[in-house]
Order: sequence, then C-alpha cells, then structure tokens
Amino acid sequence: MKTILCYGDSNTWGYATMERPDGRYAPQERWPAVMADALGADWTIVADGLSGRTTVHPDPVEGPWLNGADYLLPCLRSHRPLDAVAIMLGTNDLKHRFGVSAFEIAFSLGRLLTIVRNAEAGPQGAAPKMLLICPPPILDTFGDKPGFADMFAGGHEKSLALPGFCATIAEEHGAAFFDAGQVIRSSACDGIHLDRDAQEILGRAVAETIEALGW
Repeated sequence: MKTILCYGDSNTWGYATMERPDGRYAPQERWPAVMADALGADWTIVADGLSGRTTVHPDPVEGPWLNGADYLLPCLRSHRPLDAVAIMLGTNDLKHRFGVSAFEIAFSLGRLLTIVRNAEAGPQGAAPKMLLICPPPILDTFGDKPGFADMFAGGHEKSLALPGFCATIAEEHGAAFFDAGQVIRSSACDGIHLDRDAQEILGRAVAETIEALGW
C-alpha cells in the first residue's frame, strides 16, 4: 500500500460552485478522491485542503494560520511514511494584498518542496516523491463574487505566467510537474474555484500522471 498526501487550498478542500451542504462537494466528488478511485486499491490518499491557504504568507486579513509553509512539516510528520506528496497551491497568493509576482509565487512553492524533501517523511525516513501541480489560471471575471475583482486585482495576468515558472521550480527541486490549466479551467461562477466536472477531470488527470511516472 502506497500513500500520497494532497496538500492544497479550497479546491483541494472541495469548495463547491453549486448547491452543497456546507458549500463543500461530497468526499467522492473532490479531486483527491477521484484520483484515489482511478489509482485503485494500491494507494491511500490523505487530502489536506484548507480554504485560503497560501504558500508562505500569513494572511493579515483572513488569518495567520493560512501560511502553508508553517503547517506543512507537522502535516508531513503526522502522516508519514508518505510515498508521495502532491502540492497544489498558489491561487491565494494572487490576492492583491500580498503584492507578489508569478515568479515569487513559484519560488515560494520551491520552499515548500524543500520542506518536503528534508522532512524525513518518506519510507525509512527518505524523501517522498513530489508532484507540483500548478492550479489553473483564475479568470478576469468573477461571476457572483464581484468583490473578488478587487481582492484579486492583477491576479489573472500573474496566473497566466505561473505555469512556466512552476515548471522550472519543479525541475530545480527534483519534483514532477503537472499544469492543471491544460485540462481544466476555473469556474465562471466565481473565477477562482472548480466546478464539479473540473474536479473529476483533474483527479483522473493527476492519477494518469502518477501512473505514467511509475510511482
């Protein structure tokens, strides 16, 4: 049995763009569960998604606990041994309040990969295999969330540049790379989150990537 940790934000948590209890997709609708189903019984999936989670930034508005770097090491050590870790973060870093470039977001993801590599969280204390998933670009319109236009001012353009920088960072850190924007797009509902069909497509695409890597 192999174990993979999926570490992400609201799109890993399962934020729903349609009516669902508590605004969250059912467990089997979320991309980590879809991935688990596609990979089969040889894999156990640990999904750790937190709405608003950033790469390395304590959020001065929504809360300091949203800093993904601070929680990553305890998360890794809690769930070890981990054969692989998949990280999909960066969308919340696009918020105007953080004032960072696409390159800096990718560089911050590299810091998370360094934490994974040095956590001794793999089998026999080795480093887990790593998959960096670049989230799909956010839209330049925000549907029924007009406040997002101000919150994410300039974010659309940055998100378009993010995949190239993320691919380079993944290679530098010995991680595999997957560009989610090649298979899905953010929801027209709010410009940020994933519709149910996108969750399904993403889960299956990530499973195919892991199988192709021979993990």
